[in-house]
Amino acid sequence: MSLVGRSLIRIDDYSPEEVRHVLAVAADMEQRIRDSADLLAGRILATAFFEPSTRTRLSFESAMHRLGGAVIGFQDGQTSSAAKGETLADMARIIESYADLIVLRHPVEGSARLAANYCRRPVINAGDGGHQHPTQTLTDLYTIQRTRGSLDGLHIGLCGDLRFGRTVHSLLRALQHYDVRVTCIAPPLLQLPERYEPAGRPVERTAEIEPALADLDVLYVTRIQRERFADAGEYEAVRGSYIIDPGLLQRSKPELLIMHPLPRVDEIAYAVDEDRRAAYFGQAAYGVPVRMALLALTLGAVDSEGLAGPERNGHEWATEPRCPNPDCANRREEYSVPRLWVIDQTRRRCDYCDLEFTT
Repeated sequence: MSLVGRSLIRIDDYSPEEVRHVLAVAADMEQRIRDSADLLAGRILATAFFEPSTRTRLSFESAMHRLGGAVIGFQDGQTSSAAKGETLADMARIIESYADLIVLRHPVEGSARLAANYCRRPVINAGDGGHQHPTQTLTDLYTIQRTRGSLDGLHIGLCGDLRFGRTVHSLLRALQHYDVRVTCIAPPLLQLPERYEPAGRPVERTAEIEPALADLDVLYVTRIQRERFADAGEYEAVRGSYIIDPGLLQRSKPELLIMHPLPRVDEIAYAVDEDRRAAYFGQAAYGVPVRMALLALTLGAVDSEGLAGPERNGHEWATEPRCPNPDCANRREEYSVPRLWVIDQTRRRCDYCDLEFTT
């Protein structure tokens, strides 16, 4: 199977072998980051960002420029015709006539899947609400692999907003293919939703960071996603739940890897930046070679033939009822057709947002 022309909506869209290939190409791109200027000459990347972004948008743009391509797009949905009422489907079909590939960030879960359903060009999900962020996961895997040599055998702690943190949701789906132990550290209100827990690979859960920290090889910290809370009181109740500072880190391993997808608010003290174990700025920098690899593979500039693709379980599909998740694109975009995996006689799973529900 090949990665050419394929959309990346959730990390599961790539098989473990395909993920490893992306990481291998990323390592090559990192070595010749200033010597790849013609790989995508004449190709155009469109970035459609309906939510704020610094690292994801700029690293995609940097990656495309370093590969010799061009970039068009917008960084605020209010400057697009969405402000006039244009649907996401129509927008996607218009943009694909101007570019070879679309990178989409949107506040609604499942929006990238919906856009891809209406496009012939590949769509890359740069974050869809609190759902997934697969290209950040590729960057996270690359960071751990490059720093530690391998992921297998590691104890990884995910700390902070695991309820709305889309980077964590994608990362957990990828980690199920490695021999790792995962501990989710969050207050009950922010714990990991069951729909993101890997099948057959239960995670440990705790609200106490100090007892968990001593045994961790990787600490992956996330900010509390203030913009996802419908109730301001709930946010105030959990803000500042964890602050990683030098005092707390005295209880950790000398070789601990401290990661964060950024931006941070107050969950990692600035004093930690001087700790040699702080990897988050390097993690952000690795986003460029990782996204260079992804763009080059998707647009066929680098070979990906013969890879084993993701498993297809032969799901039976249903087109009713509509997904009950109020934050799902299938609810927000009324013209969209429900697409549901039939799990059994009564259970369905939405292909847009991954919500599992009973009919």
